[in-house]
Amino acid sequence: MAVRNILCVGLGDDAGVVASHLLAAGWEVEQASDLPAAGRIQAHRHFPVSLLVLGAGHAVPDGALEACVKASKGSEWVAVCDSQALETSEFRELILGFFFGYQTLPLDWPALALFLEHAARRATLRQRYYAQEHEAGALGMVGRGSAIKRLRQQIRKVAATAAPVLIAGESGSGKELAAQAIHRYSRRSDGPFIAVNCGAISPSLIYSELFGHERGAFTGASSQRNGFIEAANNGTIFLDEIGDLPLELQTSLLRFLQEKTITRVGAVRSLAVDVRVVAASHVDLAEAVAKGRFREDLYYRLNVLPIEVPPLRSRMEDVPVLAEHFLRCCIGEGNTRVEGFRRQAIAAMLAHNWPGNVRELHNRVRRAVVMADQRLIGPADLGLQAAERIEVLGLDAARTLAERDAICLTLTRVGRNVTLAARELGISRMTLYRLMDKHSIVQCAE
Repeated sequence: MAVRNILCVGLGDDAGVVASHLLAAGWEVEQASDLPAAGRIQAHRHFPVSLLVLGAGHAVPDGALEACVKASKGSEWVAVCDSQALETSEFRELILGFFFGYQTLPLDWPALALFLEHAARRATLRQRYYAQEHEAGALGMVGRGSAIKRLRQQIRKVAATAAPVLIAGESGSGKELAAQAIHRYSRRSDGPFIAVNCGAISPSLIYSELFGHERGAFTGASSQRNGFIEAANNGTIFLDEIGDLPLELQTSLLRFLQEKTITRVGAVRSLAVDVRVVAASHVDLAEAVAKGRFREDLYYRLNVLPIEVPPLRSRMEDVPVLAEHFLRCCIGEGNTRVEGFRRQAIAAMLAHNWPGNVRELHNRVRRAVVMADQRLIGPADLGLQAAERIEVLGLDAARTLAERDAICLTLTRVGRNVTLAARELGISRMTLYRLMDKHSIVQCAE
């Protein structure tokens, strides 16, 4: 076997014996005598496999073990313990939720060697999966479809310039996320990113909020205040829903874009600022110009580099990817037994029109994680009706959903035992691991 790295966390007298056997078997072993030491090692080095050796009669660790396991992202954990340790409900839950599996003392060394080899292979598959997910979430925008790829290409291009950007798109489609990506990948990334919702500020206050005011400029102005534009100096200001700006404020904004200066309320001189403007609107600004609700000269000053964030209904191939992404985010926020989506839930999401776009999808998944009574989320948990016809998904999508459904149902039927599930499905254990990674099915212990 090729040399593999493994972290051996020994809590008991058996740790040294186990580490010696691993060294003899060709593993490169890093030993930790306790959980704090393991945490310090993990902070500087990644291990595909981590082994917890809980000696006979040794007390089962408290929440520190769970924290240590969660901190080692991408590492497959295996436990070696006395059978008595499994009598503790907290330890059993930890094994089921976060470990690749366990072996009991006294050890069957050949069996442990094979078990660790499987864990290492699964770690390799998981690493590839994370790499694919990173690609799917490039620029912070999750998706693999042609529409989102085209948007990423546009963002990379406009990020390299200093010209104003105008982002079009429906509410909830991710316009601010696109603006953040433009800033993050621009030369101004070290500067501030200030987001302003122009439609959420009172018309009587919006000039002061954007441009600031001097002390005593009006009643209640007890001190000088920098506006949002000044706060974004050497960075980017994102003006969301710019179509809601009153016409008189549009004149002031146009002057700022032309002269690169601002004048606070009550000030007698202007200030030079270096700020890139990224604006967004869910309304058609060209139509607003035609109706006299938006200044034509400001529109053309902003519309130097136009990009459009597509609505979710036009990138339905990304719905399962986004749903899985939001599910992992929600699972990471707190304790939950939810592991994934039922085939019917995916079908219901693909049949939904998503008037609230990506924001609606995120909110529905968050709700489902809280409300679901079972490990797999169903349509009702999402507040959606079950799709009447699966055929509309297309043959490839239907096959994918059927494959995922078969794996989830089989794992549930055999008590999450991967070996038995593979046997029932008529595939090898490693093929099942690959398919579980493909469908983002949370790892299950034996």
